Amino acid sequence: MTYILIFISAIFVNNIVLSQFLGICPFLGISKKINTAVGMTGAVAFVMTISTIITYIIQKTILHPFDIEFLRTITFILVIAALVQLVEIILKKVSPALYQALGVYLPLITTNCIILGVALLVIKKDFNLVQSVVYAISTALGFGLALVLFAGIREQLSMIKLPKGMDGIPAALITAGLLAMAFMGFTGIVK
Repeated sequence: MTYILIFISAIFVNNIVLSQFLGICPFLGISKKINTAVGMTGAVAFVMTISTIITYIIQKTILHPFDIEFLRTITFILVIAALVQLVEIILKKVSPALYQALGVYLPLITTNCIILGVALLVIKKDFNLVQSVVYAISTALGFGLALVLFAGIREQLSMIKLPKGMDGIPAALITAGLLAMAFMGFTGIVK
């Protein structure tokens, strides 16, 4: 039951973009087309899951036992950057088609604050390894859901004529605010 609550909470109730406001930059920048939103979601889910596992293990086996937790943030940033580079190199050699499909998304993930945020949140929430993985996957799905919904709305908005002052970023910000308010309706489901 705990895993189901983590899953529902991370996707709907505490959506990383619409409730916790992490990852706003890719949310606003990558969300102009649905296919780019889906590509970014896949890349983020992959890197987030692996980085959560690695950072959790580093926290529990090195940082906490040796009482050097003050190095957590810098260590996690280095691990995430190295992991993204490693994944990029491996994908380029092993699966060029997948590497081409992900394209520019892999380097962008290094600067995505959602990856670091999830790595820090699983430590703060005192999750075990399995709960951490469920949370990472669920958070990535929540990010993807918000991104794809927003991209779909923005594609529809691009087909209509908006007033000059509302076209572009203003319409996107108002839409993001309305989407965040819609997700607030899930607040009472899970604590």
